[in-house]
Amino acid sequence: MLTIHTAELLLPGGGLPAVPGGAVAVHGREIAATGSYEEVAAACPGARVRRWPGVLTPGLVHPYGAELLDRAYHPDPREADELGTEPLPAAGTSALGALAMDEARWGASARRGAQRLLAHGVTAIGGTPRRAAVADAVARTGLTVLPAGGTAAPAATKWTFRAPAGAYAGVLDARGVGERADLAVFDGPGDGAGCLATVLAGRLLHRRR
Repeated sequence: MLTIHTAELLLPGGGLPAVPGGAVAVHGREIAATGSYEEVAAACPGARVRRWPGVLTPGLVHPYGAELLDRAYHPDPREADELGTEPLPAAGTSALGALAMDEARWGASARRGAQRLLAHGVTAIGGTPRRAAVADAVARTGLTVLPAGGTAAPAATKWTFRAPAGAYAGVLDARGVGERADLAVFDGPGDGAGCLATVLAGRLLHRRR
């Protein structure tokens, strides 16, 4: 199905200027067209249209995503009273000592972590997970795995789900046509914006209620 995603503002990434009323057409898993809504609608007659408030961007890259999934436990909501809701680093966290952290539990943790990454507009992670169960969870989710960054991250950055604003996984101009459709929609520009929706390989996998 051909779908046009349009928002109040398109930030294409790659240092390109913002496009008021910009749009991205998606056909299956791929980007079919980008530009102003009028240009994209003319190029894709009959497409379904999803109109979003806020800002449409490429999906984001979490530069330390592999470590976040591979070296931190993401509690089940049913464990919130005991363990809280934030990631628990495996090293130096006494709360994990009482848990039977086998491969199945690491896999379930990674699936929850991956869903939370999607809820922050993340469609790609830096680094390759070392645990087999975590790597399988990442593959099943469909997140792109990119090379790890060259610098170590402070703990305040490493163990959070929010990727830096502008850490885009792609560019939404002519270069993006034919590439995998990984998009995010935010309620505003900048680091403090909240994610409204995330499209991964053409599929709407997160939508804020």
